[in-house]
Amino acid sequence: MTDLEMNWVLSTPALLGVAAGAIALLLVLIMKFKVHAFLALILVSLLTAIATGIPNAALVKVLTDGFGGTLATVALLVGLGAMLGRMLETSGGAQVLTDALIRKFGEKRAPLALAVASLMFGFPIFFDAGLVVMLPIIYSVARRLGGSFLLYAFPSAVAFSVMHIFVPPHPGPVAATGLLGADVGLVLIFGLLVALPTWYFVGHLFGRYVGNKYNIPVPSILRGTTNDFVDFASAPKLGTILTLLLLPLVLIFMNTGLNMLATAGVVSLDDTWVQVLRMLGETPVALLITVLLGMILLGWRKGKSSTLIEAVVDSALGPVCAVILITGAGGMFGGVLRASGIGNAIAESLDQIGLPVIVAGFVIAAVVRIAQGSATVALTTAAALVQPVVFGNPDFSPVQLAAIVLSLAAGSVFAGHVNDSGFWLVSRFFEMDTKTTLKTWTVGQALVGVIGFVIALTIFLVAGLF
Repeated sequence: MTDLEMNWVLSTPALLGVAAGAIALLLVLIMKFKVHAFLALILVSLLTAIATGIPNAALVKVLTDGFGGTLATVALLVGLGAMLGRMLETSGGAQVLTDALIRKFGEKRAPLALAVASLMFGFPIFFDAGLVVMLPIIYSVARRLGGSFLLYAFPSAVAFSVMHIFVPPHPGPVAATGLLGADVGLVLIFGLLVALPTWYFVGHLFGRYVGNKYNIPVPSILRGTTNDFVDFASAPKLGTILTLLLLPLVLIFMNTGLNMLATAGVVSLDDTWVQVLRMLGETPVALLITVLLGMILLGWRKGKSSTLIEAVVDSALGPVCAVILITGAGGMFGGVLRASGIGNAIAESLDQIGLPVIVAGFVIAAVVRIAQGSATVALTTAAALVQPVVFGNPDFSPVQLAAIVLSLAAGSVFAGHVNDSGFWLVSRFFEMDTKTTLKTWTVGQALVGVIGFVIALTIFLVAGLF
């Protein structure tokens, strides 16, 4: 960290060695010695902070900042999403929507239906928020049709991932677009041209492979024991369920849409009405509004007592506590790696190699991603390093600039693993052990990075011909 005077400064090879050793130790503790992931992440974060020279006086602050920074968003999203999911589950609403999906698409195409819905929802919605909202429906479809849970969940998770990393108005591609002086409209158009084929290869084809290879039971994390809260069941109408699912998406899209209109000069962020609508569209606020509406539509309007409604929403929080804490600890580990300077040291060294800018940007983003976990940090770090070569350079056409942004985005998502809070979110919500998550999600994210880069490079080369 720039505002810390480190106890000692390690060379880039030493920092890389510490990062590799920390990840190896974490995997050994969790997979071989069966240490709980929450405890293992805290222990390894502490040892890594000490080994990289973070001052003793600042050590605990670095740990808690990484933990708290992750929980600031994850805890609210997961907690509110779990409440909404529990009400949909116990009221019978998830089953109503499941029946409607199966009638419309047929049983064989149910995973595709879930993934298409996730691709659409993923346009304005962040990865973690979208996944949390969709999970109750994915759980319900998987229980109804049977087979490995991955057949239904993996394509949807990859759908949210590719939309989040490649397509504005998500923060990563928007930040890189600004740093490199690219056109946000072109990044949006070509981002979709990268995201959709990438989803097909990874979410659909690879998802079908892992679904057939790994028989993962349907998780019980958002579901109580049999006959819990049978008095809350009411078989709500399909329109009610669609309203509860679409409302947070509409509110969040309103927020991102107003931001884009403000950037284009159509509206002003200083106007009170714009500020109020943007506030309602902030993800935690949108989910809170939806949960309260769910309590009204699925509870009080159906004649359910306040005591029963309170018991239903309260029952959602216990099972997700482990998800929240482990995800926060994953954020702690990534925060320590960033504070130690590992990501910056590696990026600056790679910047000296002299690869073509589009290749160098991808490699820098990928290595920084692997080293410290955060896709957004990897993307913005790589963009800042290639900016002097790219920004305002007449040798690059607007389409080539957009392709460079997308190549950085591809690198920033590459091989998310144990130092990424998103890895633990998937692991715990899918109820997969660490080894299986590495074989499925980490490999899938690596494929997203490689395929996305190949498509971005193709766009860059074709644009250079004209």
